[in-house]
Amino acid sequence: MRTVGTRIDEVTGERRQLINVAYRLLGSVTEAEDAVQDAYARWYGLPRSRQEEILSPGAWLTTVTSRICLDLLGSARARREHYVGAWLPEPLPDRTEWDHAGGADPIGPADPADQIVLDESVAMAFLVVLESMTPAERVAFVLHDVFRYPFAEVADVLDRTPAACKKLAASARRRVSVARAPVTATGQADVVRQVKEAWETKDIAALVGLLNPAAVMTADGGGMVGTALRPVEGGARIAQYMVAIADKAPGLELLERSVNGVPGLVAQRAGVVVTVASFDVSGGRVTRIWAVRNPEKLRPWAREG
Repeated sequence: MRTVGTRIDEVTGERRQLINVAYRLLGSVTEAEDAVQDAYARWYGLPRSRQEEILSPGAWLTTVTSRICLDLLGSARARREHYVGAWLPEPLPDRTEWDHAGGADPIGPADPADQIVLDESVAMAFLVVLESMTPAERVAFVLHDVFRYPFAEVADVLDRTPAACKKLAASARRRVSVARAPVTATGQADVVRQVKEAWETKDIAALVGLLNPAAVMTADGGGMVGTALRPVEGGARIAQYMVAIADKAPGLELLERSVNGVPGLVAQRAGVVVTVASFDVSGGRVTRIWAVRNPEKLRPWAREG
């Protein structure tokens, strides 16, 4: 028979998994944390007798968290219609590669960003494709294809039959197939490093050579900072735009950093992170750039050393 202490450990031990599920469903560290906190509040709000009836607290918490995320995804679509410019997911840092200089303490395990496993399912290209799905498709696909939950459990979340959930996941799978082209971290790092060097030297010709002619750059400033409100299309236009930014922002420092688990660039000014850029690379050239400038989405980067 499980003791009360064992039961509590079992429940609290699910937090990391729940944060991982919620971030992939919502694309936001802050909203993921809120969803998980809400799920825990509902658990602890249950009478003790009801808690004891639940054989798997982890499964219960996953179901409740996923339902909360499903509701949030529905309302998010309405909110984003009023969002200024393009909306991009929150970029994730990899704190293990950072040197917290100056005696600063690293952020402890309570920080939700530290608990998210960095794999291909959090790559920016992947998350952007998830944004194109219906809420039900996204939940079915993430729970089944990413976290391997059986369709019977997904059906409980979506209140649909397992067969219907299987169809939703299949539809979602067709959308993401093009977003999973394998790119080695080393190959991407080399290209990103060359982009950094060309950007720092304002070498438009070099940038054009590194960008696919059909490349697209999307920026997210959330109406809080200046940025392009519409995607910039074409390698030549993107190169000119990047150099124009460098001209307008003297003292901008570019750093090579892992962004959502793959090589990217972070721009700092006076020690403050102002932009986090993710890249999609194919055939040795950059095909997509996602630049997050909304300060509210850069909070996990605030302790970068």
